[in-house]
Amino acid sequence: MNGKNRKDLAIGMYVAIVEKHNQRSGERTEGVIKRFLTKSPQHPHGIKVMLETGEVGRVQEILEDDY
Repeated sequence: MNGKNRKDLAIGMYVAIVEKHNQRSGERTEGVIKRFLTKSPQHPHGIKVMLETGEVGRVQEILEDDY
């Protein structure tokens, strides 16, 4: 599953995001979703979220859905 549909995501999920400054390199940051920043039900580049560590980025991959 990818992170383009909000219905596939939930608070507490372990995901990989790409932060704005890493978009060109594609470097991913892993973490747990703290809150959603995208209001729409889907986004072509991934739903924007804030991780528990405070990093903000678009979800590229759901790594674990045991929430």
